[in-house]
Amino acid sequence: MNVTVIGTGYLGAVHAAGMAALGHNVLGVDADPAKIAVLARGEAPFFEPGLPELLRQTVSSGSLSFTTSLQEAAEFGDVHFVCVGTPQLEGSHSADVSFVDAVVTELASYVTRSCLIVGKSTVPVGTARRLAALARSITAAGVPVMLAWNPEFLREGFAVEDTLNPDRLVFGVSDDRSEQILRSVYAPILDKGTAVFCTDLETAELVKVAANSFLATKISFINAMAEVCEVVGADVVTLADAIGQDARIGRQFLNAGVGFGGGCLGKDIRAFRARGEELGVGEALEFLGSVESVNTRRRQRVLDLAANILDGDVAGRRIAILGASFKPNSDDVRDSPALHVARALHSRGAVVTVHDPAAIANARRAAPQLGYAGSITDAVQNADLVVHLTEWEEYQELDPGTLHSLVAAKNIIDARNALEPDDWNAAGWNFHALGRPIAPAWATTSISNLVLSEAEEEEVA
Repeated sequence: MNVTVIGTGYLGAVHAAGMAALGHNVLGVDADPAKIAVLARGEAPFFEPGLPELLRQTVSSGSLSFTTSLQEAAEFGDVHFVCVGTPQLEGSHSADVSFVDAVVTELASYVTRSCLIVGKSTVPVGTARRLAALARSITAAGVPVMLAWNPEFLREGFAVEDTLNPDRLVFGVSDDRSEQILRSVYAPILDKGTAVFCTDLETAELVKVAANSFLATKISFINAMAEVCEVVGADVVTLADAIGQDARIGRQFLNAGVGFGGGCLGKDIRAFRARGEELGVGEALEFLGSVESVNTRRRQRVLDLAANILDGDVAGRRIAILGASFKPNSDDVRDSPALHVARALHSRGAVVTVHDPAAIANARRAAPQLGYAGSITDAVQNADLVVHLTEWEEYQELDPGTLHSLVAAKNIIDARNALEPDDWNAAGWNFHALGRPIAPAWATTSISNLVLSEAEEEEVA
């Protein structure tokens, strides 16, 4: 099929390459000529494992090309996927759907034959039905234009896999023809037995925001438990392992730490609450305010812990930050807890040096006031405190015994609960993690030291 993907940001670029890999002729569309030029060369404009290879393959085969012209897209496509952003509206918690509206309006004005417009952007419930009416009012008389909603569930760092092998597909449609077309588009995936949920437009819109709200709630729940654990001296990791054994709860997304970030969860739960107020069901979604409040407090907890470790004041102290992206396997620093903590420490007078395997360029643009290092060893050199904030695999593989010779003081905060406390304690580090007790002296004593000699056994007897 001839497929267009309008908007080639994170979602759109991956989706366009994925559609081409499934065998369609795909035209990617974006208003940014610089981005289009990069993609047309088969290069990825952001870090995402597997995407560069997929782009090179599909662009070189001729199945994927790019343009800045929506008119060209209208002439080319039978199916048009809308993947533009829906940022938070200025001065409001509501989603800004003006980019989606603009795309549908312009596209509909150019359409001259039957086609299906498919929204993938995260939008307030009710948007799709409004856009369907808008498209019909603009297209020329006698030109049947259908509209469907097909929300995305991509995980940054796993987006290519999630596109080609999703765990489910959701089709929000208003007619049988739209469903048939979507089943044809996704036929190679459906042939693998992937679950598909065909529903109305409103349910499809809600599936996405409900999923994000639930994930955010689960993360904040375990972080709320971490707050309790810190007061009573309990261990939130063991707690999570134990409750996660319950099939009704599950262990995924029960990792306590500095909280969630990125361009989706926070924005989407705020927009969902705002839409609930507009619909008169605001009370039903009030709990999402607490979810966000818990998430924000975890960032402050890292700042308080850093100050406590450094005798009450971080001013003038050298602090190494491990991680800038909001999650591993990504260069995305939007609403990154890591970058938030780094900025806050800098504003309190600390000398901050940040390392990240992929996000340094984006972090430097977002926070030019910070120091940056190209290697972990450079970042931690003479540091009074190391703060682990993004759980990249290479940080989890660090040797604490080697690292301690580089720092000024062996203080570390594991704000992601991804490091092994016993290893760091055994190497003599002052190890702290969110929601976990500080190891007592006996916990770091080697087993051999706990075995009594014969003389000591006689003395005890």
